[in-house]
Amino acid sequence: MSEFPILYHTHHSLHSEDLPFWQGLADQQPGSLLELGCGTGRVLLPLLQAGHLAYGLDNDLEMLRFLRLSLPPEQRSQPKVFQADMAHFHLARLFSLIILPCNTLSTLSTEARHSTLECVREHLAPQGLFAASLPNPSALLEMPRRGPEEIEETFTHPLSGEPVQVSSAWKRSAHHFTITWHYDHLLPDGQVQRTTAQAVHSLELPEVYYDALTKAGLQTQAVYGDFDLSQFTPDSPYLILIAIRI
Repeated sequence: MSEFPILYHTHHSLHSEDLPFWQGLADQQPGSLLELGCGTGRVLLPLLQAGHLAYGLDNDLEMLRFLRLSLPPEQRSQPKVFQADMAHFHLARLFSLIILPCNTLSTLSTEARHSTLECVREHLAPQGLFAASLPNPSALLEMPRRGPEEIEETFTHPLSGEPVQVSSAWKRSAHHFTITWHYDHLLPDGQVQRTTAQAVHSLELPEVYYDALTKAGLQTQAVYGDFDLSQFTPDSPYLILIAIRI
């Protein structure tokens, strides 16, 4: 297994402000739920620990291997985590809730977004909900063209016990916002082992997402600007969408 899954999971597990939001949705929707893009399980594992019948889907086998090893031994052999493309998947069951957290929706191409939402509708039970979070594109459009590389934080590597320094930089065009993270594993001999990750977000306006939901047969029920359920405004940090199957 590469170094990235453990670095990604440890880094992003430092930020849990969205977890009560997903937990609340799961509590309100009895039945099974599916997380698309579950990765290493930062969101999925707490839902499982809370007793929800939760399934995960991701196309990255290494991330899923890390997730499986994080499951309790009695759950590792159960087929609740699937490797598949979220734009092209078929599971022989319906879900009362499907979630797409972690700012993933805006990283999809227009075609992949359309296919993903169609798959979502096909896998939602009647009156089932779909929820997704993404960075507010209106706010990102107001960001400077470039953000210089800056140190965000430092955490302890779970295996080596040595520090890992996280830095990030971004660049913005008229249509995309690209953020790059560097994980610098600071080794005892003074060497630095760097791992780099990148995400590219579309800057299409919120109305594009509302329209995409409608075309996929999903009716928007609520739009929030943060995980505290605050009203969405052009300055909100997030665009959080909740839609129902129609």
